[in-house]
Parts: sequence; structure tokens; C-alpha cells
Amino acid sequence: MYAPAMLAENILKENIRYLGRILGEVIKDNEGEKTFDVIEAIRQSAVKFHREGDIEFTRNLDGLLKNLTNSQTIAVVRAFSYFKHLVNIAEDLYSNHQIRIEENAEALGGIAHSLSSFKKANLDLNEIDAFFKSALISPVLTAHPTEVQRKSLLDTEHVISSLLANKAQLMSRQETEKNSRMLYAAVTALWQTRMLRFDKLTVNNEIDNALSYYRLSLLDAVPELLQDLEQDIGDLFSQAGIERYRLPSFLQMGSWIGGDRDGNPNVNAATLEMATMQQSTVAIEHYLKEISSLRRELTPTTRLVSVTQELLNLASTSQDQSPHRQDEPYRLAITSIIARLSLSFQQLTGNEASLHIDNHLTESLLPYSGPEELLSDLNIIANSLIKNHGELLVYPRLGKLIKAVETFGFHLATIDLRQSSDVHEAVLKELLFNAGYSFNYAVLTETEKINVLLEELKQPRLLFSPFQKYSELLMSEMEVIRKASQMRAKFGSRTVRHYIISHTETLSDLLEVALLQKEAGLLRGIWGSGSVQMDLNIVPLFETIDDLRNAPKIMSEWLSLLGIRHLIRYQGNEQEIMLGYSDSNKDGGFLTSNWELYKAEVYLVELFCQAGVKLRLFHGRGGAVGRGGGPTYQAIMAQPLGTVAGQIRLTEQGEIIANKFSDPKVARRNLEALIAATIDASLFPQDQLPKPQRRAYEMLMDQLSATAMTTYRNLVYETPGFADYFFSSTPISEIAELNLGSRPASRKSTQRIEDLRAIPWGFSWGQCRLLLSGWYGFGSAIDAYLNTSKDASEKEQRINVLRDMLSDWPLFKTLISNMDMILAKTDLTIAACYSDLVEDEVLRKTVFERIKKEHALTSQALNLILQSTERLANNPALANSIRSRLPYLDPLNHLQVALIKRHRNGETDVLIKRAIHLTINGIAAGLRNTG
Repeated sequence: MYAPAMLAENILKENIRYLGRILGEVIKDNEGEKTFDVIEAIRQSAVKFHREGDIEFTRNLDGLLKNLTNSQTIAVVRAFSYFKHLVNIAEDLYSNHQIRIEENAEALGGIAHSLSSFKKANLDLNEIDAFFKSALISPVLTAHPTEVQRKSLLDTEHVISSLLANKAQLMSRQETEKNSRMLYAAVTALWQTRMLRFDKLTVNNEIDNALSYYRLSLLDAVPELLQDLEQDIGDLFSQAGIERYRLPSFLQMGSWIGGDRDGNPNVNAATLEMATMQQSTVAIEHYLKEISSLRRELTPTTRLVSVTQELLNLASTSQDQSPHRQDEPYRLAITSIIARLSLSFQQLTGNEASLHIDNHLTESLLPYSGPEELLSDLNIIANSLIKNHGELLVYPRLGKLIKAVETFGFHLATIDLRQSSDVHEAVLKELLFNAGYSFNYAVLTETEKINVLLEELKQPRLLFSPFQKYSELLMSEMEVIRKASQMRAKFGSRTVRHYIISHTETLSDLLEVALLQKEAGLLRGIWGSGSVQMDLNIVPLFETIDDLRNAPKIMSEWLSLLGIRHLIRYQGNEQEIMLGYSDSNKDGGFLTSNWELYKAEVYLVELFCQAGVKLRLFHGRGGAVGRGGGPTYQAIMAQPLGTVAGQIRLTEQGEIIANKFSDPKVARRNLEALIAATIDASLFPQDQLPKPQRRAYEMLMDQLSATAMTTYRNLVYETPGFADYFFSSTPISEIAELNLGSRPASRKSTQRIEDLRAIPWGFSWGQCRLLLSGWYGFGSAIDAYLNTSKDASEKEQRINVLRDMLSDWPLFKTLISNMDMILAKTDLTIAACYSDLVEDEVLRKTVFERIKKEHALTSQALNLILQSTERLANNPALANSIRSRLPYLDPLNHLQVALIKRHRNGETDVLIKRAIHLTINGIAAGLRNTG
């Protein structure tokens, strides 16, 4: 380890110790010495166990915990939970420091490395520009029930992060003492702020929470990153006489919040309108703030510099008649911009224009008709500066503002609509019946459904009649689609662009959404003709293993429909398809889910390539490895050859949103990794395997996947009583009570695994430290593969094949890396404590013994492939991070088990329930990527 990295690691350790000392002092001040001594005894016991393997640990710890009062229990849980929050802050600062070091070295995964690759590959500026013009990269924020932090805590933690970052820059004793007092105050505020929400989140709360990340980081980090990328590319290809390079707009933010109705009855037309209005408010308020700052900063006078005629024309529209500013055309032009934008703000959001500018300055001016007009005016200012020795004045603020408007428009983020296919079927059934059709649409064969839908799409009249009485469900669904049309008309076409169909299983599922768009005026013209237009892209979501396997067939049928090419051409000759990581994992297990996703992508890319249609894949990833989580750069680089091609959308969910976007520097780092991965996977793919070798690996993966899926499904779906085991041995019931989100934890009120949402499924396994969804089945697959060898020589040969796959194939390397990380976080001793919650002794022993056996097989398989018995031997920084967390996680797990026993045995003290929920928060913070 060289000096800067060693220094950064030492600073990390010191920051963690420092924050720990502050937290200890705050606990003493607030809870007293006695409570602090109890917490310290528990901490020392846990640390001793992990350092020395103290075999009396569990007994000693349980003894300490048993004697706690309910109030002390709350204090202990909060202490260990908040310490993990503080560790996360210190580690994020350390990661930022590491990124800055690696930038100088052009490390893999950064944009600097991608730019270097442009030169090495002899790509010219035209080729690079063409790539970005055709590219679309879109992180999509979703509200899913794994987010366990309140915004109040995030705000306080942001203050702590800033103070800790500034600590290293302080020079005088007075500055150091002031910083220390501020940190003590911030940690005190953290301790005195409740962790839990007392009321269940509403959709409006979720909208507010998501928008807070724009204010915290994204509104600054996104345009700053794009401007720097533009500057770096321009510098890389700078030539005398060549005009300044303008980077095309390729990064767009997305959101499901307010438009995702799948399984959430609280999302409707009103929430869609609310989300759109609030998003627009955040975007335009940001522009007004930045432009007001520009008016103070851009003070060049025509007495000293020249300006363009276009700028003078813009300045002449200003109503500012002050004689002190008549020689400052930039300030006059900006006053005009503020006036018009304030009028737009009032028109779009209902907020008073006078909040931002005096009314007399808006006289005779019109609001902007859209962000394009605002951009035109901002570019007039930029061009005048560039042409008149003022280019350096563009960079500090104006350049970023232009990138912000290009990216966020007046809508901020594209809101996706999403609904389940069975709801669409119910709506169409009712529409057709009320329109006079005698058949029951729901019981028709697939061929009959397709014929009915195609025939209706060709009809000029609508099925819906304002004179008929319809169900509440139908009216709600139609209102949402009509509201999407209104929001597009008001805020622009990028406001709502995609309609995602959950549980897509047939071609008729796509056609139903086309017909619903026709009913709302979003599909115009005669189906099949060259004049047909459809505003919302229909995005099928393939989720289960069977759905993934059927995806190529369904999309082939879609492309074969008469006249469908006219529709696709109207939408830019592109088709988006969403792939579900969560449900496919719950359905078939970790290995099979990843393999079936890979195969579906390969087949779909081949299909659309032959059809001459651009394919964009939308990855429904979560935080947990079992839900497609893991490092973004490696995940994208592991995609099959040709499947990225400059186009990618992916979800950001749960606590991962807070991890990635609570801080501007962290947000920039994560966005940079996403952009770099898209560039590298598209232009410089790591997968360079010869076809015969790839085919051999794929055949082996088919074999491994089949065994893994059989093993997984045998446990989860075929073991009698497994659902009872799961609901008893994990805090799933308690998680469902926690006010995490507006969406229910299950689709139906049953205890069937099939009805449970995939997200709380994975979250629950993380809480009990098994993380089963991230590894189960792999060990049996490798064991069966090796043990069917004819002799020792063939077995050794097969081991070498697996090691070659690790070395040569990005997919397999990423799978192994993610499992390595997951097993580093699992703990069978802790998990055994949770299994004791299962009252049926036979069931408990049967299931847990099978889990233990599979865990042993998986560990052995990883040891063999990685040639190491240590987890994360190739990633010492992460290994150290996890090891340092475990002593603070173990007490939370032991407490959670004890508290769940008491709660389920009928103890009604509200403090017990609160303490359980606090342990859920603390364990999630400690594991970081369990959602």
C-alpha cells in the first residue's frame, strides 16, 4: 500500500474512533454513566469474541442483555445502530478520498480511464460524439419498503459528514475546537432525534423524500459531472480553430414514485399530478436560485468588453431601467430570464412569480413555453462570453446551469407508469362488457384475446362512455392514464414516457396497454397504418424464470405484428424491455436468476438486431445481491456482449438511494461509475472470449443452473412447512409493521412465499444474517459437477475450468465476487438463534440443517474456485470494513431475537415493539446493502 492510500486508511480508523468517542460522551450526557457502562460492557464482549474467539461470548452476551430494562434496551439498540451510521459516514469519506487518488491513476471504473481508452482505441471526436448522441443513461429512483432512514436523520448525518470532512483542513486550535463543538452538537442532535416513523409513509412522503436527494446532491452533482466530462473530452481532442465541444444530453433521471401502481392502491391520478408538480417546483426553484446568483456574478461592462448582438437583443427585453446597469447587458439579459422563468414557475406550479422577482419586471413578458426557450437564452449568454474573452466565466455556474436545464428540463425526472397485467385484463374485461360485447374477455384464449384487441385498436371509436357506470378500479386506472396525457401537455413529453407492465406473460399483455392508451388519447391514428402515433413506450417487465424464458418469443410476436414497425419508428425505432432481478431470484434462486437474465438478454439482443430495432434494457436491480445488487461498474461490465450499446436504465431502491445520493461527492462518484461502465461496456467490453470457449462456459452454466434451481426450489417451495419456518425465523412480520413505505409487504394477505414481495423476502434474510437469497443452491451445483467426474484427473480438470471461468468471464467473476461478499456477512451462529424462534422442533432442525449443509458446500466451492479460505481475500478494504462492523451487529441480532420472542409471546409494552424496529434499522445500516 503506497503512502496516500495508507494515510487515507489511517484517517478512516481515526475518524471512526473519534466519532465513537463523541457518541460515547453524548450517551453519558443523555443517558447517564450506568447506561453507558452497560453499552460499553456489551461492546467489549463482542469485540473480544471477534478478536479472540471467546467461546463464552454468547452466554455472556445473553446474560448482559437479559438484565436490561426496556429503557436500557432501547438505549443499547440506539447506541449500536447510531455507531453504524457514524461508521458509514467515515467510510463514505474514505471512499471519496480513494476515488480522488484513483482519478490521478486513471483507475478502472472512472471516467478518466474511459477517456484514456478513447485515445488508445484511436477514436476520433466524431465517433465519440455519435456515441453520446445515441446514448441514454437513466438511474430511476423507486420507493420500495426497505428504506429505513428518516429524512431528519439524513440531514443531520449530512452535517456530520461535512464537519468531519472539514476537520482535516483546520489550521488553528480555535478552528479545531469549534469544529469539535459542532460535531458534538450534531451527534447530540442525532441521539435526540427518533429513528422511527410513528406513522406509515404516504405516497406524498415518498415523493418528498426522493426530492430531498435532488436538493442534497443531484441538482449539483449531475450538471457538474456533465460539464467536466464535456470539458475533458474537449481538452482531449482540442485543435486550433475547432469550435468548443458541446456534449449531447444523454443522462436523464427517472422515477417510479407517484406512478407505480403495481400492488399499491395508494398511487393514483392525484399522486401522479402531485409528483409532477413537486418535481417541477424543485427544478425551477433551483434554476431561479442559480440564475439569481448569476445576475450578481456576471458584471462585465460594455465599457470594457464587447458582446454579441444576440445578447444585446436579449438585454433589450429587460424591464430593468436602472441607469446603473445600462452598461451591464449580461445582468439585464439575466433579469429578463428571471422574469420569464418566474412567470413559467407560476404558470406550471401555481407558485407566485413575485416570490422571485418584482412584478413590474415581468410586465409585457411572456412565460417560457418550455425548457428549450430557456436554454436558448442561456446559450446566448454563454456564446457571447465565449466569443468575447469570457469563456472562463462560463465554467463556475452558467455551464452547470445549462447542463442542469438540458438534463432536468421543467419536469426534473421522467415518471414511469407501472401496473400489473392482471389489472389491465380486468379493466379491459369491464370496458368490453359495458360496450356491449357478450363474451367474458378474461376467459378467452390468448389467440382470441389478440384478435379482439387488434380489432378494437383499428376502430376509430372508443370503448369508454361517459354515460356508463364503471367500477372504482376502472375509473382510477383511466384517470391515471388521462392524467399522464395532461402532465405531458403541461410539462413536456419527457415528463411521462414509459408504461411498464408487471408480470408480462403474453403478447396480449402489451396490446392491452396499447388499447388503454387509445382510450386516453395517447394512441392516435389507425393501428397498423403509417399514421399511427403512441406517446408512451410500452415496456414489458419479465420477472419470473418462466417469464424470462418466454421473453424472446413474446417480443418476436410483438415485432411480427402487422404495422408494428410504424409504431416503433414513431418512438425513435427503439424498444425498451425491463428485466426483474428480485422476483426471478425468489422464483429460481441466485444462480439461476442471474443465468436466465443473461440468456434472455442474449436472445433479445439477437432478435432486435435482426429486426433493425434499437433495444434498451431496463434493469430492475435492488441493493441486495439477491436482487441484482453489488458494485454498479462490475455489474454493467458483466452484461452479455452487445447488450448495453450506450443504452441503460436501472432502478435505485431502498436504502441504496441514501447510500448513493445523500452527499454530492458520493453521488458524483456513483454517477461517474454508471457513465464509465456504460461507455466501457459499449465500446471496450471485457468479455473477449472466443465463441467456442464462451459456448463451453454457457453449456456448463446451464448445467450448474439446473442443479442450483432444483436445490433452491426443493427447499423453498417443496419442503413442507418452509413458509412457516421463514415467517417464524425471520422478522418478516415485524418488518411488515415498520413504517417503511406506502406499499404493502405482500401482494395478498397470506403466508405463501409466492404471494410475498421479493423485496421484504430478501430484506428478512439479511436481518437474520443468512442472506440466503444471495447464495443458496450454488454449493450443490458445484458439488454435483465435480463429483460426477470419472476420476481425480477429470475432477482437477473441472476445477481448472471453473477457475478459468473466474479469470476470463466477467459474468462468472461478478457472480463469485458478489457471493464472496455475501458469505462474508453471513453468520450461521447468529442464524441459529433466529431458527430457535421456530416452535416446531422437527421443522426447525430439518430446515436449518439443510441450510447449514448448503452453506458449507457453497463455502467449500468458493474456497476451491478462489483458492482461498478467507472471504474477500482480494478485497481487503471491504473485508476490513465488514470485520469491523460485526462486533456491533452481533448484539443487535441477539437483542432482536430476544425481543421478538417476548413480542410474539404476548408482551404488549410499546417499548419492546419499538426496540425491535430499532434493531431492524441498525442491522440494515450495518449490512448496508440488504434492500
